[in-house]
Parts: sequence; C-alpha cells; structure tokens
Amino acid sequence: MRALYAGRFQPFHLGHLEIIKEILTTYDELVIVVGSAQYSHTVDNPFTAGERIQMITESLDEYNISNPVYVIPIDDIHRHSVWVKYVESLTPPFEAVFSNEPVTARLFKEAGYTVNRTELIRRKEWEGTEIRRRMCCNEDWKACIPQAAARIIDQVDGVTRIKELARSDKLK
Repeated sequence: MRALYAGRFQPFHLGHLEIIKEILTTYDELVIVVGSAQYSHTVDNPFTAGERIQMITESLDEYNISNPVYVIPIDDIHRHSVWVKYVESLTPPFEAVFSNEPVTARLFKEAGYTVNRTELIRRKEWEGTEIRRRMCCNEDWKACIPQAAARIIDQVDGVTRIKELARSDKLK
C-alpha cells in the first residue's frame, strides 16, 4: 500500500524524517509531495523545489530508508476545487494521505481519502519557521535537520540567502 505525505519542506527537518519513518511502518511505499514547488527565494519559501527534493532524497539515503519513496514537486494552482485531481494526475496512485495542513486535509477528505494527521514532534524546535529564524539569528539550526539537508543548505549558501531575503528597505 502507498501513502501520500504533503509539505513544503522549507527546509526538510528531523520532524519530517520521523513522520516519514512512522508512515513507512504501516505503508510499503510513500509519495512525498513537495508543495508550493514554484516558490523560492522568499523568507517563507527560501529553497527551490530542486533543493528541497535533494534535501529529502539525500536525507532518506543518509538514514538508510529503503522503501520506495517518490518525491514529486507540485505547484500551487490556487483552485481548491480541482487541486486533488491535479495532484492525482502527477503522482502514482495512493490510498491514504498524511497532512496537518487544514486545507490539504479537508480537500483530500472531501475527495474520499483517509486523511491522517501527523504527530508534531518537538514542534518548538523542529518547525520550518523556527529553523529559518535560527538561521537568521546565527543560532544552532543544524541540530534540527538531517546532516544531508544541512550539507545542501551550506552548498547553496542558504543561510546567507535567508538573511538577505529577511532584510527590509522599508522605514519603520
């Protein structure tokens, strides 16, 4: 059986990894949807879809996750009534969905899927907004993400990118 796990993964962190490991205790295969794939180089979405896919796949390799996992970027189409069909058209078939995002969960539930909420593990530390804040403030962020993801962020100079994106030219 195959499940779908949707997220933005900005960046991919240890909470995501733990959720994936938990899903794979019940399901044989997993489709990971990298949502908002068209967005990058903003404070909330600093990494490109390709960078996020690389963070995920290399982290799965790092942790020896051998189940079939399909990592698929999906753009936001801003039409909720057709979004599930859009996702279905770009992914292998799946039986269940894992998401805590309320709109995503609602749309898949209305389409007839079993929707599972995921446990928010160490949410105060392992959360994308907090990790990006730590990057901006020169605080320890590498302890919150797999080493493979940290290497990719370093390769693309992601901390500098986030700091530059967080600057404002507006007078306060």
